Amino acid sequence: MHLQGIEKVTLTALDLETARKFYTDWGLTLTHQSDAHLLFETLNGCQVSVHESLDPHLPAGIEKDPTLREITWCVKDAQTLEHFASKLSHLESFEKHPDTVKCKDPSGLSIAITVTQKRDLKLQSAITNSWDQRQRINQPSPIYERATPVEVGHVVLFVADLAQCSSFYQEFLGFTVSDTYPNRGHFLRCTPNGGHHDLFMLELPEKRVGLNHIAFTVRDLHEVFGGGMHMSRCGWKTELGPGKHPVSSAIFWYFHAPTGALVEYYADEDELTPEWVAREITPGPTMFAEWAIKGGIDGHTRRQIEAQAPTGQFMTDMPKK
Repeated sequence: MHLQGIEKVTLTALDLETARKFYTDWGLTLTHQSDAHLLFETLNGCQVSVHESLDPHLPAGIEKDPTLREITWCVKDAQTLEHFASKLSHLESFEKHPDTVKCKDPSGLSIAITVTQKRDLKLQSAITNSWDQRQRINQPSPIYERATPVEVGHVVLFVADLAQCSSFYQEFLGFTVSDTYPNRGHFLRCTPNGGHHDLFMLELPEKRVGLNHIAFTVRDLHEVFGGGMHMSRCGWKTELGPGKHPVSSAIFWYFHAPTGALVEYYADEDELTPEWVAREITPGPTMFAEWAIKGGIDGHTRRQIEAQAPTGQFMTDMPKK
C-alpha cells in the first residue's frame, strides 16, 4: 500500500490579492475566494490552498511566513488510509479525523493523508521525433501561449537532519530513495513505480528548515516554455530557467512566488521502477542544471531577458555589418 502523490499544498501569503494574481497567471483555476483564503485547482483537481498568514486555524509554520504550512498526500481508498493510520498512530503528533490522518515530520511540518479526489485525465501531449523513432507524422509540435499545470508534482524542503527525515518518510510513509547527494540530499518517490521524485530534502551547512520550492507538472517541454514566457509577459520574476536537470532529466523553469520561496514548471522527468538502483551523486552547479538561462526569456521578444527583439520577417532580414 502506497501514497499516490500530492493532493494539496497549504501555503500562506502576506498579500492575498498578489497571490491570486500570481496563481491565476500560473494557470490554476480559482475555485474559492474569501477575505482570508484562496483555493486553486490544477487540471486534475490537485489543490493549492493559500491563506492569510495570521489565520489561527493553520498548522504552525516551520519558518517565517510566507511559506508552506502543510502537505496533504493522497491514497486510493479508505483501506489504504487506515493502513497509514495504523502505522502513524503511535506518534505523539498523530491526529485522526473522519477522512484524514495527520502527523508532523521530524522538521515539525504538518503532514496529512486523505483519500484522493483527483480526477483521471486524458491529455494530448507533444510527440517527439528522435533520430531512430519518427512518431510525429504530418503534424507540428504544439505551441503554448500559457501553461495549465496538471498537478503538484513534488516539493523540495530544507531539513536540519537529513538522515532522520529521510528515514521517517521511508519507514512510516513508504517512500523509496531514487538518488542521493551523500550527506546532503535525498530524492524520494512515494511509489516504487513512478516519476523520479515526489519529495527532495536538502540539508544545508547552516542547518535550517523551510521550503525551497513547489513544482508543478505540465504536459511537455513545450508547455514549460510557453508557461514561462507567459509569466514573464505578466511581469513575474524568473529565478532560473528554462533549463534541464541532469539528475531527473526534467526540463524546468523557476519563478519567485508570493507564497514563499520558488515555484517550478517541469516536464519530461525520468520514470523509475523497483529495478532502478539509486545513485550517489556529487552535487554541484552542473549537476543541478545541465544548462540553464539565468533570468529567463522575455515573453514579448521571445529572446533572453534584455536581448534585442528580432526585426523583419526572417533572421536574414538584418543589415550587413
